[in-house]
Amino acid sequence: MKKVIIASLAAMFVLTGCNTFKGLGQDVSHAGEKVTDSAQKVENKI
Repeated sequence: MKKVIIASLAAMFVLTGCNTFKGLGQDVSHAGEKVTDSAQKVENKI
């Protein structure tokens, strides 16, 4: 388990320098917005 955590942290530090995390963050943000919109539509129908 420690090896996985260490590898994940190492990958995070390597990728921090590029826009990969920024793009990933934007993708997650857009997905969250879609989920929120869907939940609001269902709530309005009820």
